[in-house]
Amino acid sequence: MQTCQQVGKPLQGHTHLVHSVAFSIDGRHVVSGSYDKTIRIWDIQTNKQVGEPLRGHTEGVLSVAFSPDGRHIVSGSQDKTIRIWDMQTSQQAGRPLEHHTDWVWSVAFSPDGRHVVSASCDKTIRICDMQIFWKATLMKSILWPSHQVADMWCQDLMTELSEYGIFGVPLKGHTGRVQLVAFSPDGRHIVSGSHDSTIRIWDIQTWQQVGVPLEGHTNWLHLVAFSPDGRYMVSGYGDRSIRIWDMRTYQQVGEPLQGHRLGAVSGLLTKWLTCGVRIY
Repeated sequence: MQTCQQVGKPLQGHTHLVHSVAFSIDGRHVVSGSYDKTIRIWDIQTNKQVGEPLRGHTEGVLSVAFSPDGRHIVSGSQDKTIRIWDMQTSQQAGRPLEHHTDWVWSVAFSPDGRHVVSASCDKTIRICDMQIFWKATLMKSILWPSHQVADMWCQDLMTELSEYGIFGVPLKGHTGRVQLVAFSPDGRHIVSGSHDSTIRIWDIQTWQQVGVPLEGHTNWLHLVAFSPDGRYMVSGYGDRSIRIWDMRTYQQVGEPLQGHRLGAVSGLLTKWLTCGVRIY
């Protein structure tokens, strides 16, 4: 970021639009999701793809994210599913999570890796308890390591567990599709942005909305992200503005940052998000 010049050659391999990219926590890898229905992992040092593409989604991949320990990847797709992938084996872990009824626009791990949050065109936000997910996956591998009935049993178990906390209660309130979700650095809150032009804050313990919706943008959301200390949140919308919010008062800080000719896109690079000092 000192020279603002491209590093190495472009990472090429996808055969359709790339919709989502994310760095691993250690910065060694990048994961990308594409409308070609695949997920690819890239080595930053060599600028080469690691292993074969991850396949399983039946429609375009809209969102990807690494777990905090870098061992797993979560993906959300137009096929309405969320899938967890093992970095070591390049295989899908467990069954797809099928708790949304429309496209899954955004997925994210909590800072401690215990939860996965997802946002969907069905206007809901869902939280998956990964501890229960891993227990169900482990039980399947122990009881029926190679039998086809295991998949049926595991799916039945997932359905049953969904009533007892693996997915929890859907977070509802948005009146348009929910396009982005992110955890606060301390993992206590979730921020969501929607096509209804509002941003909402949710308490991870109570699963309730905190305060009133944050309003001010006049178009759909492209970006939400927190400062490292969690005191501020930045949002970028299709109205070509960037706004900074105080997470203690839930009020906008100063005037909107304006100047983009097109919508402030999700690829916005923010030094402020790294050092907590300023935004570019």
